[in-house]
Amino acid sequence: MILVTGATGFVGSALVRQLVGEGEAVRILRRPTSSLDLLGDTAGAVEHALGDVTDMDAVVQAMAGVGTVYHVAAVMAFGGRAERSMRRVNVGGTANVVNAALMAGAERLVHTSSIAALGRSLHPTGLMDETAEWTSSPANTAYAVSKRDAALEVRRGVAEGLDAVTVCPALVFGPGRSGEGTFALAERVAAGRVPMAPPGGTAVVDVADVATGLRLAARAGVSGERYVLAAQNLLWADILRALAEAAGVSPPRRVAAPWMLRLGGALAEVGAAVLRSEPALTRATAQNASATYRYDGSKAARDLGLTYRSFEETAARVASALG
Repeated sequence: MILVTGATGFVGSALVRQLVGEGEAVRILRRPTSSLDLLGDTAGAVEHALGDVTDMDAVVQAMAGVGTVYHVAAVMAFGGRAERSMRRVNVGGTANVVNAALMAGAERLVHTSSIAALGRSLHPTGLMDETAEWTSSPANTAYAVSKRDAALEVRRGVAEGLDAVTVCPALVFGPGRSGEGTFALAERVAAGRVPMAPPGGTAVVDVADVATGLRLAARAGVSGERYVLAAQNLLWADILRALAEAAGVSPPRRVAAPWMLRLGGALAEVGAAVLRSEPALTRATAQNASATYRYDGSKAARDLGLTYRSFEETAARVASALG
């Protein structure tokens, strides 16, 4: 039996569909209120354990009789108001999963981390890979810190005897839920609502390749190791151009100046504080979008046998899913 946390989300649902397609017996841990839309018909082919990763008793019960655990559940947000939720779910939830896996004698834990957990500097140079060491910096968002601390919980579990592997996906694109994540960005691009591209760049990867990478890590990953999943390093202008061309619309013609993003982030934070909401942009995310961060995903290709799609193919898959 395989357990998947975060199974109703973007990455988790892609993983569950692949596992079920391979004939695996799958149990998912989900909240009673979670939408099953991304799972589709696959929702009827898995066992449902109702609960939350922040509830240790629910995690322990869900892990009964399980061999492999895929821990995908996480909160991804960038406003300060969400920091408490990210600490509770990303760090506390991971600690619960690690402890429950140790108690249950699980054969392997595959933890879904992020390239954000590698840390970012204000002035990036060269390629970052699995050997990167965390450096405190204003470029590290609260989300990044929470994922770094979650990875430390997994490392602690390994020290206590847990067989665990960590994957660090780049920015994940693919067919998703309307209004959420990178799919929401693709929707805005298709609607002509992204007038300018950020000046920086980042690494990208297809959600289906992340799911495959998770499965390969379960089979061939080395306990205690982490694997960056990054298909290509692209400028934001190229990312938006590919999404626009796949959707049949004109891409953004201008590149925003870094100071414009930083000002926008500061103003958005002030506005969100007044409205008691989450800002669409923060100073840290503005910094990240203004700099070019490059990642090396070759270890997963070499050691796990992962093959990456091109971003053009991913953009076409995204466009086909747009309503």
